[in-house]
Order: sequence, then C-alpha cells, then structure tokens
Amino acid sequence: MTDAVLSRRTIVFVNIAHAFDHFVLLIYPTAVIAIAQERNLDYSDLISLATGSFVAFGLCSLPMGWLADRFGRRTMLGIFFFGYGASCVLMTLAESPLSLGVSLLILGVFSAIYHPIGTAMLVTHARDLGRDLGWNGVWGNLGAAGASAITAGLTAFIGWRMAFVVPGLICMACGVAFLWFVRSDGERTAQSKSHASSSVVQRPLLILAAFGIAIVAGGMTFNVTTIALPKIINEDLGLHISLSVTGLLATGVFVIGALTQLTVGRLLSSFALPDLFVGLSILQPVGLSLAAYSDGIVLLASLALVTAAIYGQVVINDAMVARYIPEQYRAKAFSIRYFLSFTASGFAAPFIAAWHMKGGFPVVLQMTALFGTIVFCCALAFRSVYKRQPA
Repeated sequence: MTDAVLSRRTIVFVNIAHAFDHFVLLIYPTAVIAIAQERNLDYSDLISLATGSFVAFGLCSLPMGWLADRFGRRTMLGIFFFGYGASCVLMTLAESPLSLGVSLLILGVFSAIYHPIGTAMLVTHARDLGRDLGWNGVWGNLGAAGASAITAGLTAFIGWRMAFVVPGLICMACGVAFLWFVRSDGERTAQSKSHASSSVVQRPLLILAAFGIAIVAGGMTFNVTTIALPKIINEDLGLHISLSVTGLLATGVFVIGALTQLTVGRLLSSFALPDLFVGLSILQPVGLSLAAYSDGIVLLASLALVTAAIYGQVVINDAMVARYIPEQYRAKAFSIRYFLSFTASGFAAPFIAAWHMKGGFPVVLQMTALFGTIVFCCALAFRSVYKRQPA
C-alpha cells in the first residue's frame, strides 16, 4: 500500500469516526423526550443523567494521547469503533435512572477516544490542512445533525432502544472495515509530507492563557446548544409539532453549522487565524441573545447563527493546535485541548436542568450568552497578542 493510499483511507475512516462520535453522543438528548413520556418522568431530571457521559467525554480525553503513544493511533481508533458500538447496545438494557446514568457514563468513556486520536491522525495525513479540517468538521456536524432526525424517526417507529442499537451495530461494522483497509499508522512517512508544520510564536504563555479560557467557555456554549437544541425547538418554537418534525428542524440547523465548517476550512488559507477567530466568536453571544427573546422563524435563524459560530470555532481551534504545536506533541496537545473543552462542557447537562427549572430555555440561553461573551473577549486578546509579534 502506497503512502498516498494509506493517507486517503485513514482520512476517510477518521471522518466516519467523527460523524459517529457526535451522532451517538447526541442520541440521548432527543431520545430522552420519548423516555420521559414513556416513564412519566421529568425532562430536567432525565437530561441531567447525561452529565456522566459528557464529563467522561472530557476527563478521559486527557490520557488518550499517552495511550496512543504506547499502543498506536490505529489501535485506539479501532477500540473507539467497537467500544462505542457496544456501549450503544448496552443502553438498551437500562431500566432505571441509575442504570441509564451508568450506561451513559460508559458511552462517554469510549466517546473520549476520537478527538485526541482522530484529529492527530487527520493532521498527520492531511495534504491541505484547511480543506481536510473543514471536511472533517462537516462529517462531525452531519453526525450531530443526523442524530436528531434519525433518532426521532427510529424512536417514533420502532422505539427509543432501537435508536441506539442500529447506530451501534453500524459503528462496529465500520470498525471491522477500518482494521481491514487501514493496516498501519503510517506516521513516519506521513510526517515528512504533511503541510501541518508548526509556527513559532512570541509570548506563548499569554496566547496559551487566552486560548485555554476560550476553549473552556466555548465548550460550554457548544454542549449547551447541541444538547438543548431539540428541546428548545420542541418547547419554544411557538408551534405544536411532533417529535419527528422537531428532529428534522434540528437537523436543518446543524447542517448550517456543517456548511460553516467547510467554509472556515477554506478561509484558513486566505486569512489569519486570529482574525477568523474574532469574526466567528462575536456571533455566539449575538445569536444566543436573539434566540433567548424570540420564537418561530427568528428563533430558528438565531439558533442557526449560534450553531454556525460554535462549529466554525472548532475548526479554528484545531487549526491553532496543528499550526503551533510540533507533530510529535500533537496527540498529547489534542488530548489536553479536548480535556479542557469537554470536561468543562460536561457540566452543560446540569447547567441546562438548573436554569430550565428557573425560567425555561430563555433563561438557559441568556446564561449561555455569557460564556459566548467570554469567548469573544479571549479572541480579542489572542488577536492583540498575536498581532504584536515581530514579523
């Protein structure tokens, strides 16, 4: 197998894994609407059970870079496919709130494998960093988008349990195909050809501080929006719509985010990262504030604006790590990046539950806008420090 073929195959399966990572993690936020009706339980109580999965999503990201150095990135991504798929099947055995919480926790552990490992593999094998990151973002966002519609459809016709079983079995089948078609990491050969060479920066501690705070705050806006989106549409749109229609509308909003990631990936070759960072970050507090005080078409447009901003920022953040961190440290760097982002955002579920009980989703969105404002301030600080560097 030539290096070029190995790189193309690796990127294809990394993209598929990204789609599954976001798809599976967002099955529960839509399925929980049906579970609450079936068991006559409160939405706020049930959505808070997802806390374990999202906390594990972040906490378990930290050791993945070190595990990849020991066992290989290919092995770790294979474990992701099989472990994630099996976790979906395990969800169907949950009969009590406690067992639901435990099953979601296990799901979160396996979901943590992808981002540190998959992103590092993508950057290593990329031939055009901006383009490949953009398309990778599209796959992930389409996975998130499809979760709402497909879960709603499967739940409506064959029950919420099958909404976990079907994707789980497909995920494991993809794992078999991955191990068959991608026979090695191919890192040594890919390193010499990758365009993801690192850049030297002055005052790295200040840049790192601004970047780190933005990752934590951005993780909150990301997870609050993606978890709550189906319920916001179902509850605050101002129309009486079915679960299936709710899923389709949520999918449409997520697709806009996918298109934004592709656009941002292409813009990376023409504009400076700090400038793109500032431009996208201002859209978060603006969109969240508009969504808090609107309904109908305006609500959907505001949510689309927020989704475009938060998913576009993901591409920016990954590109920053790729450009400023040497290749041999990238797996560990991505582990720390996603540890910060996902651990903080793991508290999004109880955050939603607490503020939803106080005043519904308008209050949830208002409070989330504060995190968006923090991201914007960090983007300004990052750009200010970066622009002062000598040529």
